Amino acid sequence: MSRYLLPLSVLGTAVGGAVLLKDYVAGGACPSKATIPGKTVIVTGANTGIGKQTALELAKRGGNIILACRDMEKCEAAAKDIRRETLNHRVNARHLDLASLKSIREFALRIIEEEERVDILVNNAAVMRCPHWTTEDGFEMQFGVNHLGHFLLTNLLLDKLKTSAPSRIINLSSLAHIAGHIDFDDLNWQKKKYDTKAAYCQSKLAVVLFTKELSWRLQGTGVTVNALHPGVARTELGRHTGMHSSTFSSFTLAKPKLEPVVNDGFSKMCVRKDT
Repeated sequence: MSRYLLPLSVLGTAVGGAVLLKDYVAGGACPSKATIPGKTVIVTGANTGIGKQTALELAKRGGNIILACRDMEKCEAAAKDIRRETLNHRVNARHLDLASLKSIREFALRIIEEEERVDILVNNAAVMRCPHWTTEDGFEMQFGVNHLGHFLLTNLLLDKLKTSAPSRIINLSSLAHIAGHIDFDDLNWQKKKYDTKAAYCQSKLAVVLFTKELSWRLQGTGVTVNALHPGVARTELGRHTGMHSSTFSSFTLAKPKLEPVVNDGFSKMCVRKDT
């Protein structure tokens, strides 16, 4: 029997370590039961992954939810799923392509004209480590979508957010921002060899810097701005990396399950472990 003790001990340690790692990367559980009736929330990239779960949880809490997505077929399907699960009919799909400045302006104009207020803007949509693609307007795709698209959208909706104050802007960044470097001389990677990881880190650092500056500029307006790292989850964001295809990562990385942490009636988010 003693000859099995060491292998069993090693196996138990490995399994226990994997479970602890899964708990760590998934983030903490959110105990809040607060509701947001009458609040209008825009969530970009809400047809799948973290964005969809965010929209779902906020819809459960009574919000008027606007799913802003590029693929309208998937967006409509997600809105239908959320309405069915939450019995909240105030969940609507709107077209928004963050790789197109024209689309962003059209979306913002529609929101300004149709919505009485915007209480929460969740800038969630992102692309990660894609090939060296460019946006409709010629920007490197990751910088263009992750930062520039949300930068323009936020500024176009800023007056609406101010008149709806107290309101909140939530920018999803990543711990990858720590490794980021803003190359102001070559933001579009035209002079150097393209590095998908470095480009992603640069875009997420830009999100953090934008959040800090905007938060400073909006002091006293009633608009609060936060950036967050949502934890590591198994979503379509990693489609270009292969990071979710291994057996280890499939076990370690939880599917996204988000709940809002509410402060003074408005939402920030934390990751809830998928059980």
